Amino acid sequence: MSVNFINTLSQPLKSTIQFIAHQEKATGLSTSRFIQDTATCLVPKATFSRSKADFAENAFLELTQGAVIYFLPAILGDKLLKKLFSKNLSKEAKNLISVSAQKLLEQKNQFNSKVIPQKAAVALCAMIIPIATFALNYIKNLFTLNVFKTGDFNNIANLENVKEDKKIHDKVRKGAYVGIGASCLAYAGCLGASLLIAKKGSSSKLLNNVSELILAPGTKLFKNNEKRKDFFNKYFSLDFASENGKLALSHGQLTSCAMIGMLGYFGAAADRGKQNFLEVLFRVPLVCFYVITGGEMFENGFKKLLKKMGKCKEMIDEKLHTPRVDEIEQHAKNLLKKTGQDLNEDKVKQLCKKLSLQKAIISGVPYIFGIGVMGFFVAGISNLFTRYRHNEETKNFKMKSQFNCAFNSSNKTFKDFQCEIKN
Repeated sequence: MSVNFINTLSQPLKSTIQFIAHQEKATGLSTSRFIQDTATCLVPKATFSRSKADFAENAFLELTQGAVIYFLPAILGDKLLKKLFSKNLSKEAKNLISVSAQKLLEQKNQFNSKVIPQKAAVALCAMIIPIATFALNYIKNLFTLNVFKTGDFNNIANLENVKEDKKIHDKVRKGAYVGIGASCLAYAGCLGASLLIAKKGSSSKLLNNVSELILAPGTKLFKNNEKRKDFFNKYFSLDFASENGKLALSHGQLTSCAMIGMLGYFGAAADRGKQNFLEVLFRVPLVCFYVITGGEMFENGFKKLLKKMGKCKEMIDEKLHTPRVDEIEQHAKNLLKKTGQDLNEDKVKQLCKKLSLQKAIISGVPYIFGIGVMGFFVAGISNLFTRYRHNEETKNFKMKSQFNCAFNSSNKTFKDFQCEIKN
């Protein structure tokens, strides 16, 4: 889009369009997803933080996990692993490392038997990313324990102010060491499998099939079902995304990070007590679903609704595709040509403004939904539910204690006591 045109927009619209343009230019899912994830997860948690420890551990976890998930793939995959595992390939085969496995398999490339195992080795080495998201949950527990001397979730969530129990500290610390140790063992397995496939994959039919399953499960399992094939390739492939010859975070890798990371959330929360586990059980699956695919599903549903209502029709085609920000100016010219209008500068600018507003609505509403509903609403409700459950549990415990005290101090039988209660 013309820079001069962007500068003619009102400031709110100008900022929105520039933000959308930045997202669309980002490599893979890194920058846009990091911003979205931080806005959806960290900002609401920080807003509803219940103590200094609660704020600090959420900031630590969300920022470190975000950095690992959204920036490490491009650095690790493109700068290190691609070069390492393509070192012994021919020049022609080496260039195919950055091509998606699905495309290579569909084209039946002559170098597949050499390239596919190396790509699978790269993908397995990159499993350090989702495994790290798992371990970070336990590191977060150690962080809070060592910095704030707090292991009891009731104190972290400011549900009550009780003296810290050494037994809880020992349980949290032991659970963290076990979780981190399990992460190391899991990655050692991935690393061993990676080296085996890299070395023997080209000469072993079994390892070649395993490599194809890792990189393109949909193509391998559902050759005659396009819908299932595309779904599994998109959300369960461990292959990197390929953009402009560079490796970047893919949807499949994001799914693995969310699912494996979720197990870490559950395990680390269980170590700190029932209320922490129940809070995570309510919040994390919803947020993970939204991070993986919920935002995209909502955006497509929103586009369908706008199309049905006859809104933003200049920007949404039959396949629900919308032009990128840098395509809007040319799109405006094409629309003017179709209606037989002159392509003078004023008309192009006027139509570009209209299309930019539509673009802001199409992209902005789902984004605001993610922050408002999946972020603030879910974070706020989960906090309220935690306090409600704790209060109910405390009330029931007091009633039970009073009942036991009254019964134990009485000389009556249990049956007599029950009769008095009924009366």
